[in-house]
Amino acid sequence: MWVMTTATAPLPAAVPAPPWARRAAHAIALCAVPSGLWRIAMASGVHVGYSDQVLRDVYDIPGWGIAYVVGLSVLAELAALFPLLLVGDRWRPMRPRALAVLSWTASVVLLLVALGQLVVVFAPLFAIPPLMTAVTWSYTKRQRQRW
Repeated sequence: MWVMTTATAPLPAAVPAPPWARRAAHAIALCAVPSGLWRIAMASGVHVGYSDQVLRDVYDIPGWGIAYVVGLSVLAELAALFPLLLVGDRWRPMRPRALAVLSWTASVVLLLVALGQLVVVFAPLFAIPPLMTAVTWSYTKRQRQRW
């Protein structure tokens, strides 16, 4: 006699993300591209609004500042790709509630960072907090339907 336990029970079917949430997740990934390209250009020595003295004294370019600026660009783009996990059908986390908490935390942090950056205007970056909040809300709503 074979008994089905919670370890062998089939997982409930995932509720697909609505089209608007998918578009918002892709928009977040695209919003990070302009500032990343700007940083890469700055690391490459292109004058992006700073003098040679500022690049050398403040950002240490050329020097270790190149690794910092390129690393920051890579990390920012990886973080911007995170919402795609929330709307994808292929990846199913073992702990969706933990992912929901992480998503809400990321939304709040992004909102606080955006408010702190009101002096420095990277217009596409200001779209990320509300888009991330919308994608997170959609993910949480779909997970509640599954729970």
